[in-house]
Amino acid sequence: MASGMNEMRAIATDGAPRPVSAYSQGIDAGALVAVSGQLGLDPATGEVPDDVREETRLVMEAIAAILGEAGLDMAAVAKTTIFLTDFADYQAVNEVYARYFETPPARSTVKVAGLLKGARVEIEALSVRRA
Repeated sequence: MASGMNEMRAIATDGAPRPVSAYSQGIDAGALVAVSGQLGLDPATGEVPDDVREETRLVMEAIAAILGEAGLDMAAVAKTTIFLTDFADYQAVNEVYARYFETPPARSTVKVAGLLKGARVEIEALSVRRA
């Protein structure tokens, strides 16, 4: 946990895929915890599963692991952004995503031309630490 109001610390956990370039899995900024966009990579192979539901589950588990490393859970998520390569996957992704929230956070869903590693879905999250 960040100790000062202006102090930020990188969050790193083996429960989420390692960054593939110059970014942190998450940043703990005290009152806010930002989780970088997560891909649904199979932890054993580092590959994207064939099933978009399984891919989404892995994304959500990675987000939960990063938040857990900061002492938070999915109830702290205030805003997410979902990036999809094909809106035909929207229903399947939404079905899995919804299981992770009692109160759904604010959200944007954007179609993109492509994602790293051939992924079909990437999700980032902004969470709030309550006093």
